[in-house]
Amino acid sequence: MSLLRAEWTKFRSVRGWVLSSVAAVLMILLFPVTGLSGGAPEETAEVPTGPDGEPVASAYYFVRRTLSGNGQLTVEVTGLSTLRGTPWAKAGLLITTSPEPGARYAAVMITRDHGVRMQHDYLHDRPGPAGGTHWLRLTRSGAVVTGEASADGTHWSIVDTVRLPELATTVEAGLFVAAPPRAEGLGTATDVATATFTNVVSTGRWATVQPDGDPREAGGSPSDDGDESAPRVDGGAAPDGSGDRGTDTKGGTITSSAGETGTSAGGAGSDSEGDRRDAGAGRKARAVADGWTGEQVGAETAGFGGYPPGMSGGFTLAGHEFTVTGTGDLGPAVRSEMPFGATIGELLAGTFPAMVVIVVAATLMWTTEYRYGLIRSTLAVGPHRVRVLAAKAAVFGGVTFVTTLAATAVAIPVWSSLARGLSVYLFPAGTEVLFRVAAGTAAVLAGVGVLALGAGVILRRSATAVTAVVTVTVLPYLLALIPFVPGPMAQWLTRVTPAAAMAVQQTLIRYPQVDSVYTPTNGYYPLSPWGGLTVLGAWTVVVLAVAAVLLRRRDA
Repeated sequence: MSLLRAEWTKFRSVRGWVLSSVAAVLMILLFPVTGLSGGAPEETAEVPTGPDGEPVASAYYFVRRTLSGNGQLTVEVTGLSTLRGTPWAKAGLLITTSPEPGARYAAVMITRDHGVRMQHDYLHDRPGPAGGTHWLRLTRSGAVVTGEASADGTHWSIVDTVRLPELATTVEAGLFVAAPPRAEGLGTATDVATATFTNVVSTGRWATVQPDGDPREAGGSPSDDGDESAPRVDGGAAPDGSGDRGTDTKGGTITSSAGETGTSAGGAGSDSEGDRRDAGAGRKARAVADGWTGEQVGAETAGFGGYPPGMSGGFTLAGHEFTVTGTGDLGPAVRSEMPFGATIGELLAGTFPAMVVIVVAATLMWTTEYRYGLIRSTLAVGPHRVRVLAAKAAVFGGVTFVTTLAATAVAIPVWSSLARGLSVYLFPAGTEVLFRVAAGTAAVLAGVGVLALGAGVILRRSATAVTAVVTVTVLPYLLALIPFVPGPMAQWLTRVTPAAAMAVQQTLIRYPQVDSVYTPTNGYYPLSPWGGLTVLGAWTVVVLAVAAVLLRRRDA
């Protein structure tokens, strides 16, 4: 204890060391002001929020009808192709409370490279049977939705059964197609998928949309003694025997079951490049054919990249076959699709200049004693050299942890509020995550300070020690943040160097069902927060051990 008191007294009495702690705190509190900016609220696109309050991607082409009560929909997916080969391109059946972004849903689907899946409410994903599956079935019974798959349309396997709380009596259900952006190199590229569906069979009370826009029920109702459980094969003649007309989103035509065509939304015969470009950018338009309504959901949401030039979403119906083209995704939102957003870790950008200040102060705490010959007096008070080193490390590490913890605890809520006031979208984080970020950041700075103290003992020269510590702590992380650094190198730098500890500031989650650019540049680290902190701890222990050995063998 006497050594700790002596080192604490010495720390307080040296004005430069105290000022270094103050400077580190100010860096954390004030540094974000240099880079934080926002836009006018009216210029900020909507970020859909899922049922659990998380940001989600909710964009897809939906060919739907309205289902009242319980019902079932069966389909055979005979083809799925994409422009760029996105692995998670998907086509299948979907039921939702509303065709609005962020609404609850359940879907069974066939994907390009990941087989049959059952997904619901954006975060949940369950694989289905492997190999040769083309048939899908979705059954609604109250709030319970069951997804099934089959290779022959006769023998069925349940993929998953999910419960959608507060599912209304009347829901929207039908065919959907989505194509998430494909991860290519350092970024992503918009993709488009086209799927063909046939043998669409529905049971239950389904409302159809007629050319005049009036909904009518198919399958009967209690008032007219119809059998609502009788299956209906879609893609044939409309219930009243008439051929339906409809428009697609690119201003072309849709062929109805009767072989008639309708004029485009842009005017009769209009199919100009300008019309296609507007639709590709996400203009909300509807198409109607044989009682089915088709539209691009989520066209105006943040993260929706639209369609490539000359392409657009839509569907056609010829005989019993639907052909549906769409883009977008249903799943958790990822950073690469919302680069305008900010994370809690980015609000603590002052961590890096604060780290440099702490490294300088920690090395000087030991090297100045060698420079001015004070080391002999220090060792005279405490002849056990390793204990002296431990006392200095405890004092400096403790002071750094306490002061920077206070700084991060203030900076996070203050800068979060300011960011929202500037219309900067802030990725949400729970209370436990915020506590981990604050305490973890303080632990990282304290650990780096102790590591720098050990480096000062080993190298004895301030400039050399500071350069060495900055090279292995700050520099690797800054390199990993450069967008042009290859992903594998960025992953390696934040896995084996002390910079791995910055994973404590990670608030984003990597989801296996979303293909994206998961790099430190976008806020994703290869190690878990505590795994990264362990790497820094290992470096610090090794450096202190070497310092202790050299301290015992060297002359003062």
